[in-house]
Amino acid sequence: MPTTSPSLTDLGRSLTGRRWSWRGGAVNEIVSGSDLVTQLLLARGVAPSDLARERTPSLRGFLPDPAIFQDMETAAERLAQAILSREAVTIYGDYDVDGATSAALLIRLLRMLGHNAGHYIPDRLLEGYGPSGDALLKIAEEGSSLIVTVDCGAMAHEALGAAHDAGIDVIVVDHHKCSPELPKAVAMVNPNRLDEREDAAAHGHLAAVGVAFLLAVATVRTLRKQGYFDEREEPDLLSLLDIVALGTVADVAALRGLNRAFVAQGLKVMRRRENTGLAALLDASRLQRAPVCSDLGFALGPRINAGGRVGEATLGVRLLTTEDTAEAADIARRLSELNDDRRQIESEVQEEAEAQLAGQGNRAVQLLHGAGWHQGVIGIVAGRIKEKTGRPALVIARGANAEPSKGSGRSIAGVDLGAAIIAAREAGLLLAGGGHAMAAGLTVDHDKIDALAEFLDDRLAKDVAAAQENQEFKLDLMLAPGGLTPDLVDAMEEAGPYGMGWPGPRVAVGPVHAIKCDVVGTNHVRMIVRGEDGARFKAIAFRAAESEMGQALLQNRGSRRFWLAGRPKVDDWSGRREAELIVDDAVWAD
Repeated sequence: MPTTSPSLTDLGRSLTGRRWSWRGGAVNEIVSGSDLVTQLLLARGVAPSDLARERTPSLRGFLPDPAIFQDMETAAERLAQAILSREAVTIYGDYDVDGATSAALLIRLLRMLGHNAGHYIPDRLLEGYGPSGDALLKIAEEGSSLIVTVDCGAMAHEALGAAHDAGIDVIVVDHHKCSPELPKAVAMVNPNRLDEREDAAAHGHLAAVGVAFLLAVATVRTLRKQGYFDEREEPDLLSLLDIVALGTVADVAALRGLNRAFVAQGLKVMRRRENTGLAALLDASRLQRAPVCSDLGFALGPRINAGGRVGEATLGVRLLTTEDTAEAADIARRLSELNDDRRQIESEVQEEAEAQLAGQGNRAVQLLHGAGWHQGVIGIVAGRIKEKTGRPALVIARGANAEPSKGSGRSIAGVDLGAAIIAAREAGLLLAGGGHAMAAGLTVDHDKIDALAEFLDDRLAKDVAAAQENQEFKLDLMLAPGGLTPDLVDAMEEAGPYGMGWPGPRVAVGPVHAIKCDVVGTNHVRMIVRGEDGARFKAIAFRAAESEMGQALLQNRGSRRFWLAGRPKVDDWSGRREAELIVDDAVWAD
């Protein structure tokens, strides 16, 4: 039904200081059925000629020829050679979800090809990010003649140089930003190489696990050409897509093109619960229904990450590669416990970090640091600070005594934090550092933290100012309260999966009065609102009680009408399906 809502320009600035605007120039009306899906796809930049492919994203529609990537054929041939000659192979992964899933994918691939591979996951606190020369040499001494690094290695010049000089073959599978000079390796497969061809560079938004899947495709093709499958069955690579989907979403990779296909098809595989470890993790997360995209980022991913953040770094890989149901259940339980520990540690660090915000002045990047902060949670805290302030945030755990400090940063749209961190490293301010546009990590001496803050402020001030000046809240629909229904939410989901780079639908609902408005949990604003059409619905604004918007809503308590904007969802916990709103913003209607 058409709405009778006012023009967005009549509403003015919202309670979070943003202008509301239509995503992609969407029309101010609700349309039904497939027309709604078409509207959502067009608003996300889909060309009319590409609607059919984007409506049902599949690998057939989006998978490129892996050979378009630099060094892919070389990597596939070397890995195939190791399989044919039964060489000892070790997969060297990062300690986060992308690293764990990338490592697990290649281990499972080799297992499907009749070969085994070991794994090595560095300890976040003792070894830090990326391969070290000592670790590579140790792996070789223990018998591995081929090492494949996943989700790391793009900037490991010293470590890979040491391995090269010792005669160790290393393949790098990564997606992080590269410098013009590449480290020495048998192959460097990375769509973000600066010398990458245009068609391959277009896939720079892939997570490392996506690049690893492409290597799997290339390796199977190489073995096929060499007659490896003349007397054996080819592996079902599609069965690995549940792992690819998990790593892609948890690493907050942009869900455009191939990534959408990975996630859409991977969720179908995950629902079959064929991966013993993932099935156990779903059970530990109390997910009895079919998993959806948000579950990967908010339930499964954090548990895998907890092993590398505050526990044992190898737990994620072990879980995703085991075939033993008892072992899987034990690891999944342990990861859930560690995730609870991580939440507590994160809360303590965040409280201390937020206490420093008042002293930041008008800095472009919120740079916060503290002694004793756990390195495993600083990235999460940086993300929270970014959301709270609307600015890039860098959180640094200061090293004890003369030990280097470790930092992790998160950025906002339009501000390339990874490039700035690489520039700071090249300027001699950092011992190590890298990342991509939205996230970065670094190692810095304590006495250079202030200089780093000045450097980032000078480099990014204009970009941050421009990004904040242009802050808008993008809407897909505007409707009366009676239009917020489970059927509407179900129809919107057909244009998913949603995530970074493919934002979930946002709707504005109103005008409404608050029947009830209070604080729940530690900092959430809960509401029951009623519209002029008599319809009621529940709404909640997470972590908003102390914000300007939260305070305005709490103090209003029904005296003024307002519009609420946010993400609609279905609440079915009570056995009765009802639509509710996760509130991102609000604006007064009178």
